[in-house]
Amino acid sequence: MRSMSVAERRARVGVRHRLATAERADDVNEIVRSLVVLHATDPATVFLSIAARSRVLEPGHVEKALYEDRTLLRMLAMRRTMFVAPLELVPALQGSCADALAHKQRKTYGRLIDQAGVIEGDISSWLAEVEAETHQALLTAGAATGAQLSKLVPRLRTQIDAAPGKSYSKPTSITTWILVVLGAEGRIVRGRPNGSWSSSQYTWAPIESWLPAGIPALSAEQARVELVRKWLYAFGPAPVSDIKWWTGWTLGEVRKTLAHIDTVEVDLDGVTGLVLADDVDPVPTPDPWVALLPALDPTPMGWQARDWYLGSHGPALFDRNGNVGPTIWSDGRIVGGWAQRPDGEIVWRLLEDIGAEAEARIEAEAARMTTWYGEVRPIPRFRTPLERELTT
Repeated sequence: MRSMSVAERRARVGVRHRLATAERADDVNEIVRSLVVLHATDPATVFLSIAARSRVLEPGHVEKALYEDRTLLRMLAMRRTMFVAPLELVPALQGSCADALAHKQRKTYGRLIDQAGVIEGDISSWLAEVEAETHQALLTAGAATGAQLSKLVPRLRTQIDAAPGKSYSKPTSITTWILVVLGAEGRIVRGRPNGSWSSSQYTWAPIESWLPAGIPALSAEQARVELVRKWLYAFGPAPVSDIKWWTGWTLGEVRKTLAHIDTVEVDLDGVTGLVLADDVDPVPTPDPWVALLPALDPTPMGWQARDWYLGSHGPALFDRNGNVGPTIWSDGRIVGGWAQRPDGEIVWRLLEDIGAEAEARIEAEAARMTTWYGEVRPIPRFRTPLERELTT
């Protein structure tokens, strides 16, 4: 079994994730493809992840790819998490993750509506009618907010108490439920937000605005194979447990998928990992580099086993639910954290000694990111210990 050292894995991060200075790109779609998808639970992450990997791109370039060229699409996928994906990968995400999610959510919401006893007749048929009416309303309107849609489709204002008898019980309309199901099913899309690039108040649009014929259908098996193959190129080598964690699939589903991909086993310091069979050669070690990655960036969130790049810094940089805050990287490992203060200043703290030259590179990156933010002051959705300290 071939051994792949930590140094090799760190070199791959610099090169494959476009963090090394020479690997940075000025094409939004190229950057996203390098990472398979971008985390988008926090809207600012999408923009800041691209900023960290580019040379001259600005927020407007990202907005253009998302909302004008529409070569990127925001959708729920792995682990019921929001991602931004290249348009050509959407069928794989839909078939491997989103279809199952749509089925699960519709079943859950249908049960809650049934328990509330506010609808007579077959709940499934009623939901299908409301979903179809909502989709048609968006086709007619072109784009609309949830509030606007609830005026166009009166049944969206149906009130349901999902927790009767509980102290936190509060009737709510089914608007969000229907939009979640339609989005997971690939019939509608989160469009341009109402506000800056860090806003999460989205308008909705029909999928036909991005894909006129809808999302091409792939079987779950085909979709999983395509997705895992791309992940292994970007994040491999890695143990099977990392693939299982990242995808959110069962171990059986992961193993069945891997049976259709040509991989080889490699030794990762005593742990067996997998790499694509045609991707075993070392990548050239890049010149020394640093990067300031945002909260929930796909690189630190790409693996479940993180010691080889995180070291002992987890308690300062992750919250209790496993969400990473803003991190400083040097040559393929995390060495500190950073934050944006309310006045726009980028502040940072090293958690280990990396030398004066690397510190100078961090200063330059911090200055570049200050310019990139402009007047926008997003607060990370998940606050981590070091990020809180730096901003108080």
